[in-house]
Amino acid sequence: MPYTRVRDVKKLQRLMTAVLMITADVELQDLLRHIVEEARSLVDARYGALGVLDPSRTQLEQFVTVGLSEADETAVGPRPTGRGVLGLLITEPRPLQLDRLSEHPESYGFPPNHPTMTSFLGVPIRVRDEVYGNLYLTDKVGAGSFSKEDEALVEALAQAAGIAIQSSRLHDQVRTLSVLEDRDRIARDLHDRVIQRIFAVGMSLQTMARIADPTWAGERIERAIDELDATITEIRSAIFELGESSIPGGLRQSIVRLSEDMTPNLGARPELSFQGAIDNTVPTQTGDHILAVIRESLTNAGKHAHATQYQIVLRVGDDIVLEVADNGIGFDTSSSGGGGLGLVNLKNRAEKLNGTFRVISSPAAGTRLIWTVPI
Repeated sequence: MPYTRVRDVKKLQRLMTAVLMITADVELQDLLRHIVEEARSLVDARYGALGVLDPSRTQLEQFVTVGLSEADETAVGPRPTGRGVLGLLITEPRPLQLDRLSEHPESYGFPPNHPTMTSFLGVPIRVRDEVYGNLYLTDKVGAGSFSKEDEALVEALAQAAGIAIQSSRLHDQVRTLSVLEDRDRIARDLHDRVIQRIFAVGMSLQTMARIADPTWAGERIERAIDELDATITEIRSAIFELGESSIPGGLRQSIVRLSEDMTPNLGARPELSFQGAIDNTVPTQTGDHILAVIRESLTNAGKHAHATQYQIVLRVGDDIVLEVADNGIGFDTSSSGGGGLGLVNLKNRAEKLNGTFRVISSPAAGTRLIWTVPI
C-alpha cells in the first residue's frame, strides 16, 4: 500500500484524515476537489488537477483544478480532454515524474495563456485493475522535483479518489435499476388492472347497446365504446414506452408539457392522443419539428380561430402523422389569406423531412392540419 512508504507522521495523519473524507456524505465533485487540495498541500505543489476518464477510457470528461485564480482559468480556456502528457498517462496508467515538463516529447497542446510549469508528478486513479482517471501535481515549491514520499502520498489519495468515483457510479447504477424496476412494476399494473378493467366495462357497454331501446342511448354507448378502445390503445403504447424508452421524458411528455403551457392562451386544454411507440421511433430532429409544428399551429388557432376545443393526435406507424384540429371559425383554403396563418412555414418543415402537409378547413367548420413525414 502506498501509505506504508510515508515516513512523516504528521503527513501520514493528514493523509488518513483526507482518505476518511470518502465516507462522508459529500457530492463527488466537492470530494474530488478536496482530494486535489490535500494532495497539493501535502507535497507542496503550486498547482494540482484531477481528471476523470469517460466510460470509453480514451479521454477526460471531468477536470478539477486547484491553484489557478478564476481569472487565470478563464484565460486558459476550455478544460483539457487528454492530449500530450495527460494523454500519455491515459494510455500508460502508471506514475510519471518529470523535472522539466516542457522537455518531455509528449509535452504539447498547452493553450497560449496556460501558466508555465516545470516539475510534474502524475499518478493513475485506479481501484485494482479499473482505471478511472489521473491525479496531477506540478511545480514543487522549494525543490526541483517531487520525492518518492510525495509519489506515495499522491498514490494513496488517488486510490481514495478511485474508490469515491467507483462508489458514485455504482450508486448511479443502483438508482437506474430501481427506476427501471419501478417502470416495469407500473407497466405490469397497467396491464393487469387498468386494461382488463376497461375491457370489462367495454364488454358491458356492448351488451347494453344491444338491448337499449332509445336511439340516443345506443349512440351514446357506442361513442363510449370507441373512447374505451382509444384509451386502451394509448395505454398499451404507454406500457411499451415505460418498458423500452431510453429517452428520459421523451417526445410524448414534451407534447404534454407544451399543451399545458399553451392552455392559458388558448382558453382550453388541448385533447391529446398518442398511438404507437412514440419515444422509441421518432428521431430527435423530427421530434423537434413536431414540437415546433404543434406550437405554431396552436398559436395560430388561438389568435384567429376563436375555438373552444383543440385536439392533437400523433400516430406512429409506417409514417409519422401529426394532426392538430380545432372547432373554430375555419377559413377558405382557396383564398390568399390562408397563408397568413403561418401555414407556409409548417409546409416547409414537412418538406425538409420529405413529408407532406395538408389543411382541411372551411368557414364555420373548424380546421384540421395534417403533417406527415417518413420515419
